Amino acid sequence: MDLLLSLPIVSYFAGPMLTSWSGSVNLLFFYMTWMTLVLSHSPLKIELVGTLAVRIVFWLVPSLFFLLFDTLVPSLAESIKLYGTSSLPRRDAVSLLRQVLLAVFNLALSTAVQGGISVGAGSLLKRPLFKTSTTLPLPFQILKHIWMLYTAREVLTYYIHRFVLHSRGRVGKLHGAYAHPRKSAAPYSLMLYTDHPLPLLLHRTLPVYLPAMVIQPHLLTYFLFTILTTLEETSSMSGYSIVPGIIMGGIARRTSTHYASGGRGNYGAWGLLDWVNGTSVGKDVLKDIQDEAEKHQVKERGQKAVSDTGSMVQDGIDGLKKSRKGRKKSADS
Repeated sequence: MDLLLSLPIVSYFAGPMLTSWSGSVNLLFFYMTWMTLVLSHSPLKIELVGTLAVRIVFWLVPSLFFLLFDTLVPSLAESIKLYGTSSLPRRDAVSLLRQVLLAVFNLALSTAVQGGISVGAGSLLKRPLFKTSTTLPLPFQILKHIWMLYTAREVLTYYIHRFVLHSRGRVGKLHGAYAHPRKSAAPYSLMLYTDHPLPLLLHRTLPVYLPAMVIQPHLLTYFLFTILTTLEETSSMSGYSIVPGIIMGGIARRTSTHYASGGRGNYGAWGLLDWVNGTSVGKDVLKDIQDEAEKHQVKERGQKAVSDTGSMVQDGIDGLKKSRKGRKKSADS
């Protein structure tokens, strides 16, 4: 429970922007909680339990909820699924249970591999892999490290996904059999961890953990990066057409197109390297951002028009009331 309380790093990151008394109290509470964790638990335990908690809270729980929604209310889920009915999970209890068990196994395996690497790296470095001190990282340092981690992750994800997972070798065949068993269908969030263990480690664990090993940021920065990437992957793998945001909506559509096309393109997480290398399938990242921006502008214009219309109506009503009051006064006099 203590470790779970250490996860809301966003409260610290937003701390300098909050001038209210409540913001200062939240920041103080966060710091006291983090200091207690650092002084009472080993860095390895904080890293592994914290990372596992992030994946459970931001991937496993939402993906199980989405799975229940897709299977229990298929008529409603179909209307918001990219590629319609074909994107719904099979309503086979045995098959779904196997997928859930495989996903949980892969999650445990990924955590165990991370733990093994951390122990080995710590033995070589004679210190923990990540900075685990009571001193909190500065916001600028967090932004710099997050940018570096995201850049490295995009490069690794694209080239591993394109040239290893979709090659004709053994790993490519395993990835095709486990991650792409359905054609012309979008994925669902549980499928994030239902790949074969080997391609899963290469696709989901390595691009996130290897850059962190090289950069060695503060552990809180690594937690924030893990939260952001887990939320992104859970949303993009949902297969829903209603994923909010100018950026995330495009990522979700490109991910769904990747799965529906059988892996013919859209290998990167953000689509930038697909655009550069000409491997985009469907709309590329620039077209997606442009379309989403236009949609948001249309929505904003519509909301403004409704608001203006409402104000005009209210002004008219107020004017009528005033005129009636004026007539009554003149009649009384």
